[in-house]
Amino acid sequence: MTATKKLAGWWNEPVSIAPLVTFRICFGMLMFISLVRFWWRGWVSTVYVEPQFHFTYSGFEWVKPLGFVGMQLLFLVIIIAALLIALGLFYRIAITVFFLGFTYVELIDVTTYLNHYYFISLVAFIMIWLPAAADFSLDCRFNNKKRRLFVPAWTIGLLKFQLAVVYVFAGLAKLNSDWLLNAEPMRTWLPAKSHLPLVGRFMYDEWIAYLFSWFGAAYDLFIVFFLLNRKTRPVAYVFVLIFHVATAIFFPAIGMFPYVMIVSSLIFFSADFHNRILSLFPAYRNRAGARESETVYKYRHTQWLNGAVIIYIVVQLLIPLRFLVYPGHLFWHEEGYRFSWRVMLMEKAGIAYFTVKDKRNGSFYEVNNKEFLTPLQEKMMSTQPDMILKFAHYLAKVYTGRGVQQPQVFAEVYVTLNGKPSALFIDSTIDLLTEKPGWKHYSWVLPYRK
Repeated sequence: MTATKKLAGWWNEPVSIAPLVTFRICFGMLMFISLVRFWWRGWVSTVYVEPQFHFTYSGFEWVKPLGFVGMQLLFLVIIIAALLIALGLFYRIAITVFFLGFTYVELIDVTTYLNHYYFISLVAFIMIWLPAAADFSLDCRFNNKKRRLFVPAWTIGLLKFQLAVVYVFAGLAKLNSDWLLNAEPMRTWLPAKSHLPLVGRFMYDEWIAYLFSWFGAAYDLFIVFFLLNRKTRPVAYVFVLIFHVATAIFFPAIGMFPYVMIVSSLIFFSADFHNRILSLFPAYRNRAGARESETVYKYRHTQWLNGAVIIYIVVQLLIPLRFLVYPGHLFWHEEGYRFSWRVMLMEKAGIAYFTVKDKRNGSFYEVNNKEFLTPLQEKMMSTQPDMILKFAHYLAKVYTGRGVQQPQVFAEVYVTLNGKPSALFIDSTIDLLTEKPGWKHYSWVLPYRK
């Protein structure tokens, strides 16, 4: 038997649907709780409605906030969709609505980008194509003919792959001198946690920063391989719990990411494990049986679907590597930084001063950033070239409306990276309106000096 046939046999081998069912329930409930929490704290308005300007993604400038009522309704729809996913009711519609709604919200403003938001969108997209509601769902309760006990192995393997991409690329990203040799940014961050009970008094010790850095790199690089191994899996999951609970305690600003990873990592456990979990629900134990001939979920147009899955896998492997086509220091220029699973790798802060000049008469205006940006937007913009450029173009439009006939926009930006002295970030003599947002290398960003 050739390697290709072996791979095809594994790819479509029928396996228990139980891990997929557990994943669907946990994913839906976690998203429901997270979104209700986001709405309850009033962040829908403060993040998406109140700002007068939003930093859109290139190619998605058409994505706009929907106003107060519109954003509240959109979140309500996404929250309901998350609950329906967990219940397995109108599953295919619910997961599609969730993916579209959640992704739309995240595309409104670059300043809200977080790795786990990107991860959630990817997982939701994958789940559109998975029969995750083919058992222990209200869809099956109302129509038992939809129930299946087995699914092709790739449906569960694809979720494992997506988890592996997050972990392994996060580990590879930590293999840099700042992280391993200088324990940065941990050495900068940990003293702020000296108030914590029991461990707080160690936060100023240099060896603790190195412990966090080296353990974090080793964990991300190898945890997937230990989770894949049946013998090491239980101990590995204990480390998953320890690592992510510690992350949640020490770095609460990271939000729901630790809990997302704790829940998602359950997909590596065996079908027997998931069946034991699901058997805790009486409704699962007592559900009506399916006819033996209809227990395997079968896809139509399998060749097209298999090709699409392979393309997806290749794309997910290439996107985190796109930074290699750009020159310069990645953390400084941040070209190819987003969507590459670089989680909590740097401490970067900056301050930006903008000046708008009228080329026609030589008059100039010093810009008060707070007039246009929220504190979060200003903080994020001051260190990221693409956002600096977009803000400059926005200022040109604003000041044109205020009577500046031939605007020029200049910026003096100072940035510090991982405890290094603050340095001039961009060429302050460049009229930023002569530079266009896009995928080209930002030659107007000054070289990083170690």
